[in-house]
Amino acid sequence: MPDQRGGPDGLTSLDQLKARTMACRECPIGEFATQSVIGEGKLKPKLMLVGEQPGDQEDLQGHPFVGPAGKLLTRALEDAGIQRAQVFVSNAVKHFKFELRGKRRIHKSPAVREIVACQHWLEDEIALVQPAALVALGASAARSLLGRAVPVMANRGQWLPRADGREVLVTLHPSALLRVDPEDRETAIEAFVADLRQAQRLFRR
Repeated sequence: MPDQRGGPDGLTSLDQLKARTMACRECPIGEFATQSVIGEGKLKPKLMLVGEQPGDQEDLQGHPFVGPAGKLLTRALEDAGIQRAQVFVSNAVKHFKFELRGKRRIHKSPAVREIVACQHWLEDEIALVQPAALVALGASAARSLLGRAVPVMANRGQWLPRADGREVLVTLHPSALLRVDPEDRETAIEAFVADLRQAQRLFRR
């Protein structure tokens, strides 16, 4: 069961969080998305991973990290010695931001004001899930978790402290690896796995 203390908005369950984010219009994204997508996985985990926002498949299916980036993340976690079932995965922004190109919906990165508008929902989620530590997958997640801009490439593989005392491991978003030239992709994935291995020690305690 989730921690019953609830989050900053007085929520006491992930079902409540889902319902409230479905209705949220604090920024424009929610009006155009199919649905909100909140996190899933183990409660009170050693690790909670936070990405940027749902993608096209996540928006349609209502589950986080089920598209190509999610499959890459699952593989990288396993290569790092972490089973996806052991962690909780979510996003800093709960709705899919996109632009239409013909019939295709193309991902657009959320603006800072949109990340900030969604930040209290993420804090609710953290309060409900009660992870021991967090992983910021990319710059948007790092900003939301740490409350400031974080240069990801300069800080990747490092643990940075949050105001609540939890540590945040900074690394790339797996979607960034999908954009790497194919001949360089395996090397980039190996570096990503090496970052995630910094968190594997949590599961040996």
